[in-house]
Amino acid sequence: MKFYIEDLLVYFPYSYIYPEQYSYMVALKRSLDNGGPCILEMPSGTGKTVSLLSLISSYQVKNPSIKLIYCSRTVPEIEQATEEARRVLQYRNSEMGEESPKTLCMSMSSRRNLCIQPRVSEERDGKVVDALCRELTSSWNRESATSEKCKFFENFESNGKEILLEGVYSLEDLKEYGLKHQMCPYFLSRHMLNFANIVIFSYQYLLDPKIASLISSSFPSNSIVVFDEAHNIDNVCINALSINIDNKLLDTSSKNIAKINKQIEDIKKVDEKRLKDEYQRLVNGLARSGSTRADETTSDPVLPNDVIQEAVPGNIRKAEHFISLLRRVVDYLKSRLKSQMLLSESPLAFLQGLYHATQISSRTLRFCSSRLSSLLRTLRINDLNQFSGISLIADFATLVGTYNNGFLIIIEPYYQRQNNTYDQIFQFCCLDASIGMKPIFDKYRSVIITSGTLSPLDIYTKMLNFRPTVVERLTMSLNRNCICPCILTRGSDQISISTKFDVRSDTAVVRNYGALLVEVSAIVPDGIICFFTSYSYMEQIVSVWNEMGLLNNILTNKLIFVETSDPAESALALQNYKKACDSGRGAVLLSVARGKVSEGIDFDNQYGRCVILYGIPYINTESKVLRARLEFLRDRYQIRENEFLTFDAMRTASQCVGRVIRGKSDYGIMIFADKRYNRLDKRNKLPQWILQFCQPQHLNLSTDMAISLSKTFLREMGQPFSREEQLGKSLWSLEHIEKQLTSKPPQQQQQQQQQQNSTITTTSTTTTTMTTSTISETHLT
Repeated sequence: MKFYIEDLLVYFPYSYIYPEQYSYMVALKRSLDNGGPCILEMPSGTGKTVSLLSLISSYQVKNPSIKLIYCSRTVPEIEQATEEARRVLQYRNSEMGEESPKTLCMSMSSRRNLCIQPRVSEERDGKVVDALCRELTSSWNRESATSEKCKFFENFESNGKEILLEGVYSLEDLKEYGLKHQMCPYFLSRHMLNFANIVIFSYQYLLDPKIASLISSSFPSNSIVVFDEAHNIDNVCINALSINIDNKLLDTSSKNIAKINKQIEDIKKVDEKRLKDEYQRLVNGLARSGSTRADETTSDPVLPNDVIQEAVPGNIRKAEHFISLLRRVVDYLKSRLKSQMLLSESPLAFLQGLYHATQISSRTLRFCSSRLSSLLRTLRINDLNQFSGISLIADFATLVGTYNNGFLIIIEPYYQRQNNTYDQIFQFCCLDASIGMKPIFDKYRSVIITSGTLSPLDIYTKMLNFRPTVVERLTMSLNRNCICPCILTRGSDQISISTKFDVRSDTAVVRNYGALLVEVSAIVPDGIICFFTSYSYMEQIVSVWNEMGLLNNILTNKLIFVETSDPAESALALQNYKKACDSGRGAVLLSVARGKVSEGIDFDNQYGRCVILYGIPYINTESKVLRARLEFLRDRYQIRENEFLTFDAMRTASQCVGRVIRGKSDYGIMIFADKRYNRLDKRNKLPQWILQFCQPQHLNLSTDMAISLSKTFLREMGQPFSREEQLGKSLWSLEHIEKQLTSKPPQQQQQQQQQQNSTITTTSTTTTTMTTSTISETHLT
């Protein structure tokens, strides 16, 4: 259907629209008109992606020079957004006919997801694929007449740069195009990104400086940037600028240095001119000149505005001098890791200690990353994965030489790893997420931060340090209450339940948690997903349930599948879980909050009829890095420790329970099994579209009360439900849209405004006349 939002004609590819989709587009239109950043929360499963793409693609018709940069987290989400874009553009073009603008929508991913070269594409490890690709496509390899080459890349180099594409290209479309025309899809997509009207790729292509400067640095500043599913965007920014170093990495770095040094000596014997040419380029300030797109794999780890635009210092221009400097940095880090005390210091204090020990200045360190990249190219090294250790050290050197505020160095002598082993670790931590977002806010005309779980919105504006032009928090319009939240505070025996550390292992609590699942598995006909606060707690609970005989009781109702920390095992468990749900019997999936299942995997319809959240998924507060970040947030942005921890736990909880609702025809039960959820300060941090269903009868429940409420809910949801019942309330046709003031055609809006102004003027005149008359009468009296 077509309709107006103020002066913009919007092409929406469906015959009906949800009211919240319309409200979302109105807010989005207002944000684009104003420019600047905005933050929008929309209920899960109500068509956020198609609303975004419909509004912005229509906006591009009116403003042809604007580019859309759509960022999502995972490859499945990228593919889903691309298919929605295909549907939107097909409808828009069919309605506009010959007047439709030529549009290119291009998705982008790594070599591993796009390679079609038979030998390389068989590999599943992304780093191995990168190394093999570089081996076939590097400029020095192609100069050799005897070496193997990639015919797909050669065809791209010969003909690909002249190609002008049109339409929508998903990752699979690119691979099919590459096979048909015998052309490399990866380098073709990288080339076409600059010409595309709509770009769909991962966060890292915009937020990770090492990748962004190669991929997205040339995008125009009047682009619209969308961060979808942006509830964890602060963590993405922090991880992109943080580095962990341990003894194993330092040992690998020492071996890398020895290997590079040997290669330098070998080259001096056979091709010393190559090293002299590199030295001359560095003298002239041309560190990256002479390299092709295929040779460049990563760039500097610092943000674009912080890259030094000058020649490399003279003391590291010669290869042997630079290797000597890296060796001294590695030796100094090894000496720091020998400490048996927990140490925390600023980058400035670390640099002072480094200078006293090695005489290396911060200015020299800032060039380490680019200098190493230049040296590896000069040595014609293809497999950069072999040198990942020294590359990370060079990245650290560049970062620590560049940044001070918002960063901290923490050295832990007894750092606990996932397999319960202990090791010394040196952590260069970014504490301020706004550092990573600032270049995005500064460069682009509009930045849209959106998700289904952004509550509370104000904490994002503090953490990312921006002032949004538009803030919108939408509820879900429903003809029937398809969400049944249950705040469970106690078991059927009236004993309180919680995963607080002092009671989480209590026999009564564990028994009540198990009894809850037994009861739920008996009444819910389809899939049930259970989320625990950690893998260790899940293992402990399941073990006790087995001893109590509760697992056998559950198995009489449904099969049980378990998510583990191993990705292959989890994928198999998920596959079999869905197969059991398809059989009609349903199943139980035991998983972990912050695990793979909790984000990015939808459990629509029979795959997720009920979700049980055992406890509040607080992050591990024993982490020294987290403690440092909490202190930083308190001092810099006045965010209290408890406020942030609760916010972080509740956004994780919202992501977990939101997995079961993927549309208005879907329905599900959300059981929050912890007495702390009954507190207002916790509950109010849930998204508005969940809170609107939290009526008094859903609060402070025991197990038997929750089961009774769930039975009633499932009975109501089992009744026939048609589209006609939704019309006018939870579903709009074009007729309903046209009744909205913002959806009048521009001429009608102008006429209506004039009528309103005329009415106001008439009323004002009448009032004035009456007032004058009254005054005269009073005077006469």
